[in-house]
Amino acid sequence: MEQQKYFNVKLEFDKEKVDSIIEETIINGEKGYVCSVEGNVFANTYSNPKYLNIINNSLVNICDGSSIAFLASIFYKEKFSRYIGADLFLAYIKQKKYRYFFLGNTPECLCGLRKNFIKLNPAISQMSFETLPFEKVENFNYQAIANMINQDNPDIIWVSLGAPKQEEFMYRILPYLNRGVMFGFGAIFDYYSGANKIKRAPKIFLNLKIEWVYRLIKEPRKQGKRISNIIKVFPKIIMKEKRK
Repeated sequence: MEQQKYFNVKLEFDKEKVDSIIEETIINGEKGYVCSVEGNVFANTYSNPKYLNIINNSLVNICDGSSIAFLASIFYKEKFSRYIGADLFLAYIKQKKYRYFFLGNTPECLCGLRKNFIKLNPAISQMSFETLPFEKVENFNYQAIANMINQDNPDIIWVSLGAPKQEEFMYRILPYLNRGVMFGFGAIFDYYSGANKIKRAPKIFLNLKIEWVYRLIKEPRKQGKRISNIIKVFPKIIMKEKRK
């Protein structure tokens, strides 16, 4: 069944349905990818039709932006809330029911992530953590990377390359995979690794739904550029939806 689109982007706000789609795909030995749609991803779908197609060809997408959930609630007259990617990531690790493959980011980050997650799920000590070469997304050897993943035969592949690169990576490698669900989760690896300076926002920021403020303080150049793009694009998205 085709999933609902909001502002022309495929999104699923029902957490139970998201989990059900993922579990069914794994049980049936099928494959796909999941995108975490926050402000930066959302803005890029408007200005880049190719990227929009990649997002809308996913297995399912979660809404990881409170502003997106707020706008959807106004325009579609239904109360929506976000499904935070960092929370989903940790919840799946704690389930201890799937085999995982961790892909991307830095050796230091992966080492810290492995060390911390073994405490939550000892079976992770027998799972794969692999970096990727520093390449443009079109230059990866997708067949070779897929062969490495297929040999491991994971249920879930966590991909950390940062948006929009990781979404295009998942789209390109999908045909070469035998099975498994990929998640594009970017900086979430950093949050839980303890190896880098990037940390998740304190609870007060999360409760107030202003995590972006904390990230802007910590990474002013990177986040400032993203927020600037969001500020430019969001009014256009709103006006387009009003005309519809």
